[in-house]
Amino acid sequence: MSLSVALQTATSGLQAAQASLNAISDNIANVNTPGYVRKQVTQQQLVVGGVGEGVDITGVQRVTNQYLATASMSASSDSSRYSVISQFLDTAQNLFGDPSTSDYFFNLPDAVSANFASAANDPSSTLLRTQAVSTTTDFLSQADRINGQITALSANVDSQVTDDVKQVNSLLTQIDGLNSDISRAKVTGGDSSGSENIQDQLLNQLSALMNVNVSARPQGGVNVRSTEGVLLAGNGAATITYNAGANTPGYITATTPGASPTATPITLASGEIRGLLDMRNTKLPGLSDQLGEFVSRTAQQLNAASNASTASPPPASLTGRNTGLDLPTAVTGFTGTTTVAITNPAGVVQKTVAIDFDSPATMSVNGAPGTAFTPTNFLAQLNASLGASGTASFTNGALSIAASGGNGVAIDEGTSQKAGQGFSQFFGLNDLIQSTGQSTYDTGLAGTDPNGFIPGGQITFQMSTPNGNPLRTVTVAVPPAGSPAMSDLVAALNNNSTGVGLYGSFVLDPQGGLAFTGTAPQNAQLSVISDNTQRGVGGESISQLFGIGEAARSARAGSYVVNPTMASNPATLPFGTLDLSVAAGQSAIAPGDGSGALALSQAGQTTTLFKAAGDLGTVSMTATAYAAQFGGSIGRDAATAASQSTSATAVQTEADAQRQSVEGVNIDQELINLTTFQQAYSANARMIQATKDLFDSLIAIVN
Repeated sequence: MSLSVALQTATSGLQAAQASLNAISDNIANVNTPGYVRKQVTQQQLVVGGVGEGVDITGVQRVTNQYLATASMSASSDSSRYSVISQFLDTAQNLFGDPSTSDYFFNLPDAVSANFASAANDPSSTLLRTQAVSTTTDFLSQADRINGQITALSANVDSQVTDDVKQVNSLLTQIDGLNSDISRAKVTGGDSSGSENIQDQLLNQLSALMNVNVSARPQGGVNVRSTEGVLLAGNGAATITYNAGANTPGYITATTPGASPTATPITLASGEIRGLLDMRNTKLPGLSDQLGEFVSRTAQQLNAASNASTASPPPASLTGRNTGLDLPTAVTGFTGTTTVAITNPAGVVQKTVAIDFDSPATMSVNGAPGTAFTPTNFLAQLNASLGASGTASFTNGALSIAASGGNGVAIDEGTSQKAGQGFSQFFGLNDLIQSTGQSTYDTGLAGTDPNGFIPGGQITFQMSTPNGNPLRTVTVAVPPAGSPAMSDLVAALNNNSTGVGLYGSFVLDPQGGLAFTGTAPQNAQLSVISDNTQRGVGGESISQLFGIGEAARSARAGSYVVNPTMASNPATLPFGTLDLSVAAGQSAIAPGDGSGALALSQAGQTTTLFKAAGDLGTVSMTATAYAAQFGGSIGRDAATAASQSTSATAVQTEADAQRQSVEGVNIDQELINLTTFQQAYSANARMIQATKDLFDSLIAIVN
């Protein structure tokens, strides 16, 4: 080996040791820097013409582990998702109050029952009547408050998603911009570890907001893609957009840069945004829907008791709610019998009209042979039967019956039934609780009944995946006059080409409710974008009548109030019962009768059909039992979310620890490396000195 080669070899070793010492000093200096990844100098033997001539520094690289990095980011996404769900569910649970206190929301129906029971023991007490009304009002007011706060929570979710999306766009822009710096350093043989560390920290922040797939670029830097493979950063930064209609699920789109950019829906499997979308699209609407179902059925049972009872003296008139139906359709389908009685102020019956809905349908006045009627002439026949004693009318979907001559009206529900409701209850003639909207979606409509909607009216649906991503917009027109039945309307809704048939189906249940169920594998969700259908001129739309879509169902929990007449005058509460078995001339409504109040107190113990809502499916149980199930499901959801958050955080902590054990700086190891390369530096320096001494000796000999 020539002395020049020896000098060159020692010099390359000196430079390699110096470079390694520089890397070690940087590592030690950043031992406590968050996100710093230790680096090391890569080197290889320098061979020239088959002869080793020292060492070649190939670059400075960070000590990373792609598997551990991916695991850490995935764990961060899961942790953020469940953490935000836990946070919002905990807030939602608190809206209902503390289960150990008397003002816990689900304890209020029991308080209503207790106050009506007390009033039943002393029906003449104005104070007890007022307390019963006050407790019922409190229950409905609390439902309204909770429902309003759930809506406010949903608005907060929208705001937080919007902020998170802005942050995502900023991070994508920075990550993409660092690719240029890293590639440039790689090409020139420079140290790109600083830019790579910053990029890693940005990726960690991004993964906490949304899950992404990260891969290394050959020229340096990273490509960031969505679950579907949409390039979000790497060849320009994509723009992320949050799309949320008032009545449709929220979802995320990505617009990639290019000559003709298009917004592509992307699926988020985890991350804070995914958790927020879960709350916005599923959890909060489900909670609101379930609250509405609970309040609706509780009100239904109280109204069942109220309509089976009467005030003493009976009111001069009874006016029902808007059924959303025309009278012939509303009357069709009833079975059993009911009796309309006209009484004087003392409760003595002046006239009875017994209505027998079973075939052949008849009306009998004061026990005389019945006169046949049809749904079409029901109102005319009822007026004829009442004669001078009273009148009946039907306006805007509501039935009214009034007595004349200072008398009152009372109804014996008898055995009448339609959609699980008696005659008076179905029309809401003597409701304790009233609603500003549809109090029940059990319309009683059957497939053979006329649908009643004006032909040509249109309802537009948004079909979406369970994650909220849009599948298709479907507009369905009400069938023409030649197809007037409910079965025709259902068939139009379920049409495979012009309806929702490719994604699921609408089913008309025995109570006249209409509901959509998605089919596998898409399990599509349905929402209503617009609806200009009308059942008769100015009547209810399809979505309003049947409670289809989030807008219709989310508002109902806040739509209930105590009958204003009864609230302002508790003496008009239906605390008595019409007894048609008394002898002629005797009062059929005893002034001190508390049987109606007793029935109201027992309403919560009556088994009723609760339709599927929120986390609970269709069940038959008492309102009290449903309250326990509902309250328990909220608690379980919150506890499950907290447990998932804790577990996901533990996994993240472990994943981060594993990653740090590989990528982090170990002072002991660095000190060993420092000693090693110090010795290498010293050895190469001595080699250079020895070579110099030889050169000096040779020159001296020559001279």
